[in-house]
Amino acid sequence: MTWNREHLAKFQSIAALVVMLIAMSILSDSFLTPENGLNILRQISVNLCLSIGMTLIILTGGIDLSVGAILAFSGAIAAGVLKNGLRLDGLGVQLEFTVFGAIVAGLLVGSACGMFNGVAITWFKLPPFVATLGMFSIARGLTMLWTGGFPVTGLGETFGAIGTGMVLGVPVPVWITAALVLVFFVLTKRMRFGRHLYAVGGNERAALLTGLPVDRIKIAVYTLGGLLSGVAGLIVTARLDSAQPNAGLGYELDSIAAVVIGGTSLSGGRGSVMGTVVGCLIIGVLNNGLFLLNVSPFWQQVVKGFVILAAVAIDRMSQRGQSI
Repeated sequence: MTWNREHLAKFQSIAALVVMLIAMSILSDSFLTPENGLNILRQISVNLCLSIGMTLIILTGGIDLSVGAILAFSGAIAAGVLKNGLRLDGLGVQLEFTVFGAIVAGLLVGSACGMFNGVAITWFKLPPFVATLGMFSIARGLTMLWTGGFPVTGLGETFGAIGTGMVLGVPVPVWITAALVLVFFVLTKRMRFGRHLYAVGGNERAALLTGLPVDRIKIAVYTLGGLLSGVAGLIVTARLDSAQPNAGLGYELDSIAAVVIGGTSLSGGRGSVMGTVVGCLIIGVLNNGLFLLNVSPFWQQVVKGFVILAAVAIDRMSQRGQSI
């Protein structure tokens, strides 16, 4: 009985994805085509970057409500320094950035914001919900201050290739997210750091008693979450050829939804990066299929909400079943 329950929990999201693929291919002739398949993969690339980081955080029993705001801030920093450079008034120096330098700047800003979350949670013992909600407001405010409330545009073809380029017929964002999935799959399933994540999320007190550096693990996890938000910010900014001050609004909800739908428990200690990939695909297929069927975007939000509730309900029932 336990064996069946565990395997059902593991593969239920895959079964749901297969059912959706079959249903959408029957309902729309335009759905099951190579072009639309690449379009779905391109559309989910940003959410997948955010969701990989969110998976690591939720595995430790945390949550991050700031990923969308960090995305916007990282993209704005990268676009700003690439377009206008960085003036150090105190030194009378004007720094100019290459595309590579702008990318590094965006990733460093994302990592720093994530580290700030981790420090606030571990050193100052703030609840993750409160700490990351604070960062949400801070990053949004800093983005507005940096951009003056106006988009930063005209970033050039080289930078734009990050979001719109093609390699071997596959969009560059898809290659980026595929590489990230591989890296973090290995990190969580084949390396000691991954085992520590599950230990902290499964029973933090037991992890402390066994000598694990729980605070350092949490800071590292939130830093990685910020880094991945920075990657997502670069993709969004490059795809639009513009850093929008309000970029990433509501992205944290889609990220959490993908993680939960993919089978990661909100209680921590159970889940996987590959499950999150399936969760992102489910959301992507759902959005794309409903669009092809001319369903109102407002109804799409309603449907997505019910899917999230169903995923959480299944997770809770699975936990109760395992405790019996």
